[in-house]
Amino acid sequence: MRSPIASTRFSFLDRSRTREGHDGPQALRDTVALAREVESLGYHRFWVSEHHSVPGVAGSAPTVLAAAVAAATSAIRVGTGGVMLPNHRPLVVAEQFGVLASLFPGRIDMGLGRSVGFTDGVRRALGHGKEDAEDFPGRLAELLGWIDGTQQAHPQVHARPAEGLRIPAYVLAIGEGAAVAAAAGLPLVIGDLRGREKVLRAIEVYRRDFRPSARAERPEVIVSGTVAVAGSAEAARRLLVPEAWAMAYARTHGSFPPLAPAEEIERRTMTAKERELYERGLDGHVHGTEEQVTEQLERAIEETGADEVLVTTSTYDREALVDSLRRLAGIAGLRR
Repeated sequence: MRSPIASTRFSFLDRSRTREGHDGPQALRDTVALAREVESLGYHRFWVSEHHSVPGVAGSAPTVLAAAVAAATSAIRVGTGGVMLPNHRPLVVAEQFGVLASLFPGRIDMGLGRSVGFTDGVRRALGHGKEDAEDFPGRLAELLGWIDGTQQAHPQVHARPAEGLRIPAYVLAIGEGAAVAAAAGLPLVIGDLRGREKVLRAIEVYRRDFRPSARAERPEVIVSGTVAVAGSAEAARRLLVPEAWAMAYARTHGSFPPLAPAEEIERRTMTAKERELYERGLDGHVHGTEEQVTEQLERAIEETGADEVLVTTSTYDREALVDSLRRLAGIAGLRR
């Protein structure tokens, strides 16, 4: 029987995480360099994210960073995972993607999310509140209307150069966001792979309620999550350590620290709460040797029916990360 991995696309999302000894500007340069590596390995697309005032994340302007990534590569699709639509006017988002799609035709993806700022202070600084996320379907419809040339709310106003261009749109969703993607007739990006039952319920809703559109004739599911592959299960687990500790620290101290080396974290004395969150952060990810990861991915793809896997692995050791992506490319049989 043919493995489901063989018919599945693989892509990568980089959050531009800062690392100890490597500041925000370096994290952005690392993202661009990683995109070149990911392209050379044959991955389908490379996406970047949007975060505001998060100490451990440098990626605050995804369309700007996507332009740098697209300019540094030649064939891989480039996009956002995602632009958080409640933070922006839909017209401006349409214009930005119109510029990207004009400069890099046939390569730009418009991934869109409904999250707002991380804290009340960030939301006030952005000029938006939690209520803006509730109008995500309306903002999404307005954005698509600017690109399709069908919006009627602002007569004689046009989103140039976006209007009339074919810019693929994707909805990033957790839970109720799947219904938004289904109603809009757009592909769904959902994660993570650890919360499998919740993901499966959302995918079921999405497929059941999907309405074919000019942008997508059938449901399309992209599942996202951490995947770590190494020569041993222990080495793969160590790739997970920096992000697991950063999440545990954030949940006990209120801010994300830069990623630290795994060996440094493993020597730290943790409180009981930190230890609990840290251990929980290590559980459930797809990781191990090539054989172990192949088995885990086959099960995940069969359960979700995913058309694509969007890898979201963050770690301190960039060489080990590239090696993991190289091993995963071998598992998937990727070819450029």
